Amino acid sequence: MNYTEKLQNVTVLGAAGKMGSGILLLTALEMADLSLKPENKGKLFILNAMDTSSDGLKGLMKYLKTQVLKAAEKKVIALRQVYHDRADLIDNSEIIDQYVEDVLFIVRPTTNIEAAYESNVIFEAIKEDPALKVKIFNQINQNNKKSPWFCTNTSSIPISLLDTDANLDGRVLGVHFYNPPAVQKLVEIIQTKATNPELVEFVNMLSKNLRKVLVPSNDFAGFIGNGHFMRDALHGINEVEKLATNHSFAESVYMINRITQDFLIRPMGIFQLIDYVGIDVCQYIMSVMNPYLPDENLHSNLLDQMLALNVRGGQNSDGSQKDGFLQYEKGRVSAIYDINKKSYVPIADIQAACDEKLGVLPASYQPWKAVVGNKNKEEVFKTYFNELKTHDSFGAEIARNYARRSKEIGIKLVLDNVAYNENDVNTVLLTGFFHAYGPINDYL
Repeated sequence: MNYTEKLQNVTVLGAAGKMGSGILLLTALEMADLSLKPENKGKLFILNAMDTSSDGLKGLMKYLKTQVLKAAEKKVIALRQVYHDRADLIDNSEIIDQYVEDVLFIVRPTTNIEAAYESNVIFEAIKEDPALKVKIFNQINQNNKKSPWFCTNTSSIPISLLDTDANLDGRVLGVHFYNPPAVQKLVEIIQTKATNPELVEFVNMLSKNLRKVLVPSNDFAGFIGNGHFMRDALHGINEVEKLATNHSFAESVYMINRITQDFLIRPMGIFQLIDYVGIDVCQYIMSVMNPYLPDENLHSNLLDQMLALNVRGGQNSDGSQKDGFLQYEKGRVSAIYDINKKSYVPIADIQAACDEKLGVLPASYQPWKAVVGNKNKEEVFKTYFNELKTHDSFGAEIARNYARRSKEIGIKLVLDNVAYNENDVNTVLLTGFFHAYGPINDYL
């Protein structure tokens, strides 16, 4: 089968979830665009949106309609050419409505896994549970006579484990979209020595059509993205535990979160990022990675304690942030959780004292928003970090150590043969995490 033929029948598992819905949207748009080409006229394209939640699927279809409408409005000029032989479509609004209808016609919401038994390609975005993934892959593989290809969105589980345990004979590839898939440009591609090269070629072509930035990673638990993020987060947690011997827990979290955002010029502090991903998700990813790391212990007792107190972070169905280490009001941080008091402490109660303890930022400091799009940001960072080197403030000292640890983590990913080179590590952090500079640099 060629590229188009493979995309005539596709299933997305976990389609109503945060990652699955984005993957489904991108796939639906690509399949619809293929179906509208003259050479594919009359061919049937089917995209099964499979999820165990009926309510979730209802919400998915509303989401799809809204997002496809936006996509159609952006490319209405191109769509005029697509529908040039339709005399009945005159106004832009009519062309847009027709495109939305054509995309949604392809999507078949279902709670039955049997729908995947006829698919050529399976995109999987279910719970990050190796046993569950293997069970479902095995079930589909045994009942699907087409020897389907499996594209798993796992962010931490070794692909070779899934391949071997589900008896897929190299027909599985790690295709790790970043959150949210419809917006994020980065896709990590993880293949094993047994991966079918035609599957890799197919995903490369699909990713190119979706205008994604591809970064290859070797098949090692956590890959590049979580390989760096989990260790970076653990360093932040350890720093909080050190500070908490002389400061309150809430003060310690506030200071490390501010250092990682302001002093290191990142889009958000490390505890905001942990909350965004979910405390429970971070804990689970660490538990998946840890057995493969004989020379280190990727585990946090603090995350265990937070979850025992039912402080989980993550996001609501509407995309708003749930409370975690930090409390949020209208998207802004308003309070810090104190694990000893088992309650949130308003930032207003601790901010002034903490900021005084951290000290002022270097004079050349510019916030992430002002720097990230600056064509001359390399010079900006050189100047800033040169100042940070000699700054004698408490915050600057912790920031320097944090930046050095971040670089050390990045270099180790290359030395351990997780990443192919330093540039790939930096690309993942720049593109997938929106950092303004890569962790492997010569600033300090």
